[in-house]
Amino acid sequence: MSQIITFGEVLMRLSPEGNKKFIQANLLEFYFGGTEVNVGISIANFGGDVKHISCISDDFVGDTAISYLRKFGVDTSAIVRSQRPLGVYFLEVGAVMRPSTISYNRSHSSFSEIQPSMVNWEKSLEDGKWFHWTGITPALCKGGYETLKEGLIFAKKKGMIISADPTYRKGLWKYGQNPKEALVDLLNYSTIFIGGIDEINEVLDTKFGYSNEDFIEASQQLMLKFPSIEKVFEKIRTAVNSSWNKIRARMWNGKEFRETKDLDITHIIDRIGTGDAFAAGLIYGLQHYDDVKSMEFASAASALKHTYEGDVNFSSVNEVLGILEGNITGRLNR
Repeated sequence: MSQIITFGEVLMRLSPEGNKKFIQANLLEFYFGGTEVNVGISIANFGGDVKHISCISDDFVGDTAISYLRKFGVDTSAIVRSQRPLGVYFLEVGAVMRPSTISYNRSHSSFSEIQPSMVNWEKSLEDGKWFHWTGITPALCKGGYETLKEGLIFAKKKGMIISADPTYRKGLWKYGQNPKEALVDLLNYSTIFIGGIDEINEVLDTKFGYSNEDFIEASQQLMLKFPSIEKVFEKIRTAVNSSWNKIRARMWNGKEFRETKDLDITHIIDRIGTGDAFAAGLIYGLQHYDDVKSMEFASAASALKHTYEGDVNFSSVNEVLGILEGNITGRLNR
């Protein structure tokens, strides 16, 4: 399996135990995560060769974060250090009709200091075959956008597969950059689009609905706008309540439309990172299976992530394949 490159912020998550609110709690649990690093660790758990590039605090918290990545076999050789603290976010995990709530503390984090001059992209991508980026990184700071763009230019010159998860979050874009212009710019380097109608509408300035017909037309328009994009994949979540969701996926690869069946997740443990688990499953799948099975694998990986606390999907390939084979009862393995 070829080396996969991920680039983005590493965050520490602080959360009360179980489903408590902060006002109820005296103890907090911590996890490490971040959109792109969640993808990288999940692929590493599938046996993939992954390198994560970031800027992390030069203190014992940063040392611990790097040790965490290394524990899963992620290559951290291209991570640079900063005197600024690691970004933090606080999570209250909801239940039933009470939604989860997040508050970020990342405006002056170590990653907010990232600049193109801090990353040697030619060396970092030396063994790279696949580059994955999300819309979180260019939204955080000007340096994140500029550094990512430089990396994508190098990746495209090398002929790497480039997957894009635009992940448009309006509240993150605070430094003056126009989100649409930035995402359009970066999508010109991408070959796989992992996103849905909302993201397509944002970059195309359209108003497509959510039907399968609209998805196909939106995907076709996206490919016309960005000729380098070859395939479009979308994860669809249907929420019954905070504890019970349904997951399915659909795709358009320029030739055919396909859709998976719903996977029922009736008792959610933690839904943070489930979209990242989908992206990781898709990236792994597209290197081993056809488009349809890759999408099914990604959907099953995303469903399984709902059963783990923390930001990362700890599932193995065999566990994901077990879901595809219909092993969804949770029966004890002996």
